[in-house]
Amino acid sequence: MDSPIEQGPTEARGDARLLHYLLRLPQPVEKVWTAVATLEGLTGWLAVVEVFEPRLGGAVSVRGLGSGRVTAWDVERVAEYTVEGRGRIRFHLEHGVPRGTTVRFTHEFEGEDTPEWRARFERLQHALDR
Repeated sequence: MDSPIEQGPTEARGDARLLHYLLRLPQPVEKVWTAVATLEGLTGWLAVVEVFEPRLGGAVSVRGLGSGRVTAWDVERVAEYTVEGRGRIRFHLEHGVPRGTTVRFTHEFEGEDTPEWRARFERLQHALDR
């Protein structure tokens, strides 16, 4: 069986790097949205979220990642957070075929260190299975 977590190419755009992942999850969009676009959901697998205003322009503060803003928000479709010093983190959700959810994830950042998203996505899978 193919892995539900596929790392795509890393692109360079000037000083920025774009890291891509494709996640194929068996859970419905509604459940995945809760995990990637709510304070409780993100705290369950990513890190402790201290501030989260679920709206375009809303404040976000994630322990260990930093503070920023919600820079794209389309309920049950797109959640994007831009965190000072960590770049832009985007979750684009699609209904899977024939079921489940496909998540197209992009992290745009500057620097050479590649964040450990695979381990984080494995924690996301375990959180969704609960």
